[in-house]
Amino acid sequence: MKVSFEYGQGMVDAVLPDSTDIFIPGETVPDPPCIPEDKLEEETLKSIRNPMGMPPLTELAHKGSKVVIIFPDIVKGGLQPTAHRKISIKLILQELYSVGVEKKDILLICSNGLHPRSTEKEIRDILGEELFHEFWYTHQIISHDSEDYEHMVDLGMTDRGDPVLMNKYVYDSDVAILIGHTQGNPYGGYSGGYKHCSTGITHWRSIASHHVPQVMHRKDFTPVNGHSLMRTKFDEIGQHMEKCMGKKFFCCDAVLDTYSRQIEINSGYAKVMQPHSWITADKRTYIPWAEKKYDVMIFGLPQKFHYGDGMGTNPVMMMQAISAQVVRHKRVMSDHCVIICASICNGYFHDERWPYMRELYDMFQKDYMNILPDLNRYGEYFATNEEYIRKYRYCNAFHPFHGFSMMSSAHIAEMNTSAIYVCGAQEPGYARGMGLKTRATIEEALEDAKKKFVGPNPNILALPKTFKLGAVHLMMKEGDPCLNSPAASFGGFHEIRLRPGSI
Repeated sequence: MKVSFEYGQGMVDAVLPDSTDIFIPGETVPDPPCIPEDKLEEETLKSIRNPMGMPPLTELAHKGSKVVIIFPDIVKGGLQPTAHRKISIKLILQELYSVGVEKKDILLICSNGLHPRSTEKEIRDILGEELFHEFWYTHQIISHDSEDYEHMVDLGMTDRGDPVLMNKYVYDSDVAILIGHTQGNPYGGYSGGYKHCSTGITHWRSIASHHVPQVMHRKDFTPVNGHSLMRTKFDEIGQHMEKCMGKKFFCCDAVLDTYSRQIEINSGYAKVMQPHSWITADKRTYIPWAEKKYDVMIFGLPQKFHYGDGMGTNPVMMMQAISAQVVRHKRVMSDHCVIICASICNGYFHDERWPYMRELYDMFQKDYMNILPDLNRYGEYFATNEEYIRKYRYCNAFHPFHGFSMMSSAHIAEMNTSAIYVCGAQEPGYARGMGLKTRATIEEALEDAKKKFVGPNPNILALPKTFKLGAVHLMMKEGDPCLNSPAASFGGFHEIRLRPGSI
């Protein structure tokens, strides 16, 4: 059979055995029905007015209240006219205005965390023309700056000893509203909830307590689930923020489908709302589909997706993207699984977006660097590099510590596979420098894998469109536990405590 995979700015075809299984999110197994467009405002308003575990906004706010509305950056959530951010913020503003809150007392904050601070065009695309014009020209839309220490507040540590620093505008507000998405994520199962605040409005030292090998390389991290140490840390950091602020975040999260359309809207106290939202999200995201374990998993990398242009060609980010598929789909991979990935791999690092990454990659080639975690000792060196920080603050670049969270993730593919092939690389040395095998075509890689790793008749899983659609977490059709139930447990894994600020 012929299957087309993403490749650079186009597609590449591969001829695969007829026995190959294909999974496409939202198509192979349909999503739960999304809310009809003409019902979206009604359902969103119903959720906002009936929050779980806390009073509605009309009781929390009043004339004179200082309100912040925190919304995710362009990486998640969709940009369509009916996107959750656009609809929920508009309705929340109506509720606030109805009890006397004045426009001058409202601040919209893009919770980009260590991601690039949003450009004017991105803010316009995220919020839509109406909200953009209402708040942009009065300077009431800002993008979180984790290096602006005049507008950060140090909240000490969680009981576990993790440092918590957060956006001061949020800390000082009377009402803090989190707009989130319950959407499949390899880091702890889902975006939204406490993950939103613990990564989006904080500091690299907070993120260095969970986006590091000591947490991401544990057995409770892969395959993805809602009970990993990382997810626990998200909750602890978010709840520590609430304790120190003396108020709860008012969350409004949407469960999203393959095309970022709203399936369900949930609002209220994250500690109550988050597990409730996972009930519906699990039906869409954790898919009990596979009837056998797969020896070979095949997909392709576009040049531009998720974190931006260069994601599929920058060698560290390319490896992170491959690892994300392992975290999502480990349950359906055999113990000797091989990954075959089509990538143009042309040496395009996108130095403006990831200004530190070329230096990071070059360091990996030297000085006894054998596996990606060997680089981790340089985390603080990069994270405090003033020039890289200036580019994060003023040039819409990723924060330099973000590269270390990507490296921690990137190593997971090597931990859980027999081999990884990159096919169609224009500059194959970059892939080999990450420890990957290279072949000209998917067919050549498959033949080599048969000889060396998986035998002549492997079970093959093809994943076309995997980076262009909302991802799922594949499971076996029979035998996988209910992953997000309170009864789920992962016995035998010891907790690793990190020193404050350690990475």
